[in-house]
Amino acid sequence: MAYLLPYLLTPPPPPPAATCPSLPSFSFTQIQIADVLKELQNLDPFLFLKLSAAIVATPITSLFNLSVISSEIPKDWKVAAVIPLFKGGDTLDPNCYRPISILPCLSKVFESQVNKQITDRLESHHTFSAVQSGFRAGHGCTSATLKVLNDIITAINKRQYCAAFFIDLAKAFDSVNHHILIGRLSSLGFSNDCLAWFNNYFADRVQCVKSEGMLSGPLAVSIGVPQGSNLGPTLFSVYINDVALAAGDSLIHLYTDDTILYTSGPSLDTVLSNLQTSFNAIQHSFRGLQLLLNASKTKCMLFNHSLPAPAHPTSITTLDGSNLEYVDIYKYLGVWLDCKLSFQTHIKHLQSKIKSRVGFLFRNKASFTHAAKLTLVN
Repeated sequence: MAYLLPYLLTPPPPPPAATCPSLPSFSFTQIQIADVLKELQNLDPFLFLKLSAAIVATPITSLFNLSVISSEIPKDWKVAAVIPLFKGGDTLDPNCYRPISILPCLSKVFESQVNKQITDRLESHHTFSAVQSGFRAGHGCTSATLKVLNDIITAINKRQYCAAFFIDLAKAFDSVNHHILIGRLSSLGFSNDCLAWFNNYFADRVQCVKSEGMLSGPLAVSIGVPQGSNLGPTLFSVYINDVALAAGDSLIHLYTDDTILYTSGPSLDTVLSNLQTSFNAIQHSFRGLQLLLNASKTKCMLFNHSLPAPAHPTSITTLDGSNLEYVDIYKYLGVWLDCKLSFQTHIKHLQSKIKSRVGFLFRNKASFTHAAKLTLVN
């Protein structure tokens, strides 16, 4: 939280300009029992709710609709249990753990219903930028990666230089400013009742750390979208949607908090100069949203097959004066990219993963049933 103190001690700036200022007003509609029943029946980890779905669907739906009408959410639904998942390294270093946030089951079912109404509204009015992917139907990792790779390969085939910045943000979901987000929702036509509901949704949130059967005391959460929530990714996408407008002459693609900025041209110096200009504008846009650039994890890459590349290309700097590192390989949305686009690194990682899994199956083959063995063979 220390890196956020400068922002917490100063009033937030006015919300950035809306992408669609003339959208008609949007209000929540009544949640239907059939939709809640269907979702309860799919709650595999929660056997009690699943078995009793036909009985409890009606009162639960009434509770959901009461929340929408009153713009008030039960406080128990705003309590998150954070489980630290060890990633490797020093067990005493908090940075070696990934926090996994566990929210109450009913709150997630409720958010799923609210989220569907919001996404239907946003998609039907084409609110999201064409270069905004992530948690959108038809806009997944595959489509985003193919779009970026197609642009880069097209440039290379034209014997042009192509450079890209892989932009990393520090704790992006945890840094969302509620005042700015509410302003964005307002500019997108969300009614006063909706805004009141969201104000209550963000208010009085707490989290506790759960480890080895012990539970810490509650800690108030005053910024960020709730981790592990169904609404969080959609709200974050709304929050950063207009960042794409700052790319200028460069190309950009957003996948939640993963951003790639890239461009091409016959002159490498011109390409890097244009990227630096766009990068500066993007940083200003992120700062306006109170999102912090993680300079140590933001990387540059030069793509080419046969064009001569300088041993020491022009340095790219952040607004704070830090030089970004040039790399030859980078993992983007699950795909290992290399500067020659040979995909050899990605293939080696796949081979290693397949070898590990085949080895596991071979070592444990005696434990499989005869039907399972036949399935593996076929």
